[in-house]
Amino acid sequence: MTATPETIEQTIAAARAASAGKATSITAIDVSQRLVITDVFLVVSGSSERQVRALVDEIEEGMYKIGVKRLRREGLEGEAHWVLLDFGNLMVHVQQDEDREFYALERLWGDCPVIELPEDVTVEEGTRSSLADYFVPADDDLAARAARSADDAGDDEDDSDAEDGGAPAAADEA
Repeated sequence: MTATPETIEQTIAAARAASAGKATSITAIDVSQRLVITDVFLVVSGSSERQVRALVDEIEEGMYKIGVKRLRREGLEGEAHWVLLDFGNLMVHVQQDEDREFYALERLWGDCPVIELPEDVTVEEGTRSSLADYFVPADDDLAARAARSADDAGDDEDDSDAEDGGAPAAADEA
């Protein structure tokens, strides 16, 4: 079972709220096939305690506006290194940059598919591609697109071999 369309909509709303609060490294992971307690982890980063607290407020307000109540919140006391917001089928992890790097949730849940977020969700430049190393694509089409994207970045040659699954042309083998 994968995350429901309703949960995906909530995830996008939370990601947009985090983006409005200047969060970085915004990543949504579909954990529905691995966990029974939730469907999606949204992981976002803030550069300081103050920003993490502001992100928590921004996300909670954004979710409230669409009629989703927070069920539980953990980690806001103290220095707010890692705050967990439980919205039921969506859990939002707001971490300070150093904690995000140390705990590496993307690596821990790397066998789960990533939920593609809309273009209007601002992500720190270069972050999405560097995090891609931790993820297993949700389907073969996504894997093929990623391979073509990597090929396109490496050279500007004709992509006529993409039709046959990306096999190199005979002339390229020499």
